[in-house]
Amino acid sequence: MALRILLTNDDGVDAPGLAVLADIARAISDDVWIVAPDGNQSGAGHRFTLGRELHYEQRAARTFTVIGGSPADCVVTGMTHLLDRPADLVLSGVNAGQNLGDVINCSGTAAGAREGALQGAIAIAMSQANNYEHGRAVDWANATRYGAATVRAILAAVEGRQTYYNVNFPWCPPEEVSGISVVQHQRFSRSPFRYYPSDNAGKFFVAVPETPLPLDPTHDFEVLRQDKAITVTPLLLQQTDLATTERLQGKLAL
Repeated sequence: MALRILLTNDDGVDAPGLAVLADIARAISDDVWIVAPDGNQSGAGHRFTLGRELHYEQRAARTFTVIGGSPADCVVTGMTHLLDRPADLVLSGVNAGQNLGDVINCSGTAAGAREGALQGAIAIAMSQANNYEHGRAVDWANATRYGAATVRAILAAVEGRQTYYNVNFPWCPPEEVSGISVVQHQRFSRSPFRYYPSDNAGKFFVAVPETPLPLDPTHDFEVLRQDKAITVTPLLLQQTDLATTERLQGKLAL
């Protein structure tokens, strides 16, 4: 039986990165399904739509969009309703821009993969880095060239279902990519998110003005940027701080 792959993203069903992801998936299997939001859900994190009905539309064979749905909504809809059997592999992305450091905590791309893992699949979030000093347009060359090989490499190394994977492709010419590096995500010294007042009185917008420093040269940000490597960060579904759990045994009481 062919590997069944479910695709989602947080940039919307018509995003170019999803088309790149579909090409990656179809290089691996001919059993590929797409369930993606109808519009941009960047920063939605692992939000679920509760308290109102969700609607979906079929765009093409094995291609659906969930109206107003988050990436997590889309994965659950696909895994529990739209597919006649659950997917073996969930791929989320390819995001337009890198998902690094503590930003993964609010990333809809990462959440799509996380929910895939929670549903029992092997799950990988994929993002193509961009240098915004050169404009907003994303060059998908490295995701296109190395995406399928990266997925195959992860599939060959997977053990168990307690981990999902965050992958970033560097911004550089494809021939300069140095390989794959398995790295930790960068813990920031503070949150990168700040609210700033807009020109309209009483109105605010959220921005990511700068990456908090310092950065560890062995973690995802700098390995992606300086080493020009494809970064792979394994992330656990079990979020309990086991060391602190052990340390606090018998020490907390009323």
